[in-house]
Amino acid sequence: MAGHSQFKNIMHRKGRQDAIRSKIFSKLTREITVAAKQGLADPIMNPRLRFAIQNAKMQSMPKDNIKRAIKKASSGDGANYEEIRYEGYGPGGVAIIVETLTDNRNRTASNIRSAFTKSGGVLGEKGSVGFIFNRISKIIYKSAVGDAKIVMEAAIESGAEDVYSDENTHLIVCAFEDVGAVYNILEKTLGEAELIKTVWHPTTLIPINEEKTRSVLKLISILDDDDDVQNVYANFEVSDAIVAKLSD
Repeated sequence: MAGHSQFKNIMHRKGRQDAIRSKIFSKLTREITVAAKQGLADPIMNPRLRFAIQNAKMQSMPKDNIKRAIKKASSGDGANYEEIRYEGYGPGGVAIIVETLTDNRNRTASNIRSAFTKSGGVLGEKGSVGFIFNRISKIIYKSAVGDAKIVMEAAIESGAEDVYSDENTHLIVCAFEDVGAVYNILEKTLGEAELIKTVWHPTTLIPINEEKTRSVLKLISILDDDDDVQNVYANFEVSDAIVAKLSD
């Protein structure tokens, strides 16, 4: 089992659902705000805003919240968020990328550096671990849109790079820069996606033991809890036995 996304469910089960929901809405609002300020307020003409709105809806974010965020951004009100990426190594030599949207660069840098240092990690320069990851886009559909063959044919037509299907979902992978064109074609055949997300996918994985896993998860949890942090990516791998133990 690789990466840290699988462990979010573990952490969420141990946390307060209302607090988690509030954090998710906050991050979604920032993404909508940045997307609306960087481009047009019309999602049809602004793919990034379109995807941000769609992802917010899939998280059951109220329509009024979405409209309010777009209105504030398009009118020039609200905070001006800057996109900053941090890179470093966590416990066990695990490579970590942290994506942030911040209105205070100094505050964010201080918080991220402190999290790495206290967890036994080292915050590096931009690019220090980026070469270990590829930036890709993931488009996720529920299994109800069709069987694996139908989705595969749609993905091939769209120019996507790969498809992974199981009993619950279809995951379509494409290059970061192609997501808009790929999704436009997919939507005509499969309809609206469940989730559209750009991620940093590790090209190599580092196996770590239970002790290091706990340390890495603690660091990721601290980073995820920071209001300025949007996403955290890591290249660690742990055994199913450790996952089961941590899930208890």
